[in-house]
Amino acid sequence: MVISEDLLWDAADRGTRTVPRLRRTAVTAGCASLFVLVLWAYSDARWAACTAAAYVLAEIAYRVWDRRRLVEARIVVGEADGRARLRLRRVGGRITEHDPHQVARVLIIHDNVVDSAKLRLRLRGKRLLFGRPGRAPALTTWRRTCPRAHVQDRNARWGMPGVPD
Repeated sequence: MVISEDLLWDAADRGTRTVPRLRRTAVTAGCASLFVLVLWAYSDARWAACTAAAYVLAEIAYRVWDRRRLVEARIVVGEADGRARLRLRRVGGRITEHDPHQVARVLIIHDNVVDSAKLRLRLRGKRLLFGRPGRAPALTTWRRTCPRAHVQDRNARWGMPGVPD
């Protein structure tokens, strides 16, 4: 078990990207509204209003999902008992600490084109946690700090070089 502070996962992009996403959503909603107003008198423009509403709802759903993604995972010494704890930080800023023995599975998925990887982390009794893309960590650190976890890596199943997606 590692007692010193070790960085296990570090995402390349840690920000929430709120301003560009809100700007894009507002411009799309505004253009669709203008389009609906112009065409409302000449044709049935409900499809444009429904499309704009679906886009806005999809952006909101993506934002809710993205705020839960992990941007950092590190092992720190617990303040109360001095035992090592797994500290997970999410995009939205929420930080949680867990016992490293409660990690059930760690999967690192390597990108086939860009030198990056994605993290899939499952805690016992909890749902699957997703990490934002970042540099691929050493698997030995994960195996050493989370001894009961099934730690593995694999290449992505899509995105092969030279093959368009």
